[in-house]
Amino acid sequence: MAKRDVPARSAQNSAGIQTLLDAEREAQKIVQRDRTKRVKEARDEAKKEIDAYKKQKDEEFKKFESEHTSGNKKAEEDANKDAENKIKEIKEAGKKGQDKVVADLLKAVFDINPVVPDRIEVPK
Repeated sequence: MAKRDVPARSAQNSAGIQTLLDAEREAQKIVQRDRTKRVKEARDEAKKEIDAYKKQKDEEFKKFESEHTSGNKKAEEDANKDAENKIKEIKEAGKKGQDKVVADLLKAVFDINPVVPDRIEVPK
C-alpha cells in the first residue's frame, strides 16, 4: 500500500505545485498591472500639477509685466508729447523769422557793394 500511495502523492504534489506556480504567475500579472496603473496615475497627476504651476507662473509674469510696462508706456507718451511741443515751438519760431530771413537773403543778393582791393597781385 505504501508503494501505491507514493506515485499518487507524487502526482498530487506535482499538480499542487503546478497550481501554485500558476497562481504565482497570475499574482505577478495582477501586481504588474497594478504597478502600471499606479505609474500612469502618478504621471497624470504630476502633469496636472506641472500645468497648474505653469499657469500660475504665467499669470504672475503677466501681472509683473503689466505693472512694469505701464510705467514705460506713460514715460513714452510723455516723451512724445514733449517732442511734439518742441517741434511746434521750432515751427512757430521758423514762421516768425521766415520773413526776416527771406528779406535778409534778398538784400544780400541784390544790394551789391563792390570793394576795390588795395593791392592786386599778378601771377608770374
